[in-house]
Amino acid sequence: MIRLARTGARKQPHYRIVVIEKARARNGRPVEVVGTYNPRTTPASIELKRDRVDYWVSKGAQMSERVSKLYAKAPAAPVVPAA
Repeated sequence: MIRLARTGARKQPHYRIVVIEKARARNGRPVEVVGTYNPRTTPASIELKRDRVDYWVSKGAQMSERVSKLYAKAPAAPVVPAA
C-alpha cells in the first residue's frame, strides 16, 4: 500500500509518502519512502518519485485516497531536452 506516514512536531505535521505493508502501523517500518508532503507551506509542497510510485503500482500496490489525490496534484518531472 502507498500511504502517508506522519512526522513532525505536535501541531506541525509533515508527511512522508511511503510504500508499506497494509497490516503495519501508520508509522511502522516502510518498504520504501517515495516522497514527502508538507501541508504547512503556501501552497502545500509535494515531492514524489513518480517512477517509483508507478513501479509499485505496477507490482500491485494500492494508493490510499489521499495519496491518489496528491499524485494527481503533484507536478510532473521536468522534461530535459535531448542534446
